[in-house]
Amino acid sequence: MQKIKVAIADDYAIFRDGLKVGLNRDKNLEVVLEADNGEELLQQIELIQPDVILMDLKMPIMDGMEATKHIRKKYDNIKILIVTMYDEAKFIIHLMENGANGYLLKNADPKEIRKAIYSVHEDGYYFNDIVNKALLKKLVIKGNVKPSFNQDIEFSERELDVLKMICNEKTATEIGTELFLSPRSVEGIRQRIIEKVGVRNTAGLVMFAVKNGVI
Repeated sequence: MQKIKVAIADDYAIFRDGLKVGLNRDKNLEVVLEADNGEELLQQIELIQPDVILMDLKMPIMDGMEATKHIRKKYDNIKILIVTMYDEAKFIIHLMENGANGYLLKNADPKEIRKAIYSVHEDGYYFNDIVNKALLKKLVIKGNVKPSFNQDIEFSERELDVLKMICNEKTATEIGTELFLSPRSVEGIRQRIIEKVGVRNTAGLVMFAVKNGVI
C-alpha cells in the first residue's frame, strides 16, 4: 500500500509533535508537512499536496474554517479532518457543510485519528458520534439550520439503496459487498447522488435524507 501523505495544521508545536508520534506508529502514514496557521498551510500545499490534512480551527493569521474553504475550492482530492477542542454543533455543521470530511476532538484516541485518516482517504468521509449528534439532533430536530433542497429529485432504486446505507454509516467497501458492487462503483453512485441533490459532501446527503424522509 502506498503511504497516505498527511499534513498537520495547528499552532501548538507540542500538539503537532504528539500527533506525529501517534501517526508514525503506522507504517502506512507519513507526515509530509506541518503549518502553524492556515496561510502557511496553503502556501505549503502548493508545493507538496497531502492526501489528508489534520486541521485545527483556531489559528492565527488564517483560521481552520477559512483555510478549509480555500482548500476545498482548489483541491477536490485533498481530504480534510478537523481536529479541535470545539465541540459546539454550530462549528461541526458549518465545517461539514463547507467541505470537511470528518470532525474530531483533540482528546480523541490516537487509534480513532488513524481510523479517521484511513476512512476519509478511502471512502471520502468519517462519521462519528459527535458529527451524527450535531447533524441529526441540532440540524434536523431543532431546525437551527435551514438548507434548501430540490424536493423533486428522482432516484433509482440502486441510488436509494446506496443513500440509505451511507446514512447507516456503511463504508464504500461494506456497501459494495451488500450490493455486489465494487467500491469504485459505489463511490460513483455516491457522487451522482451528490450532484443530483446539489450538496457538497456526504454530510449534506445525510441531512437531505433525514429532512426528506429517505431514512
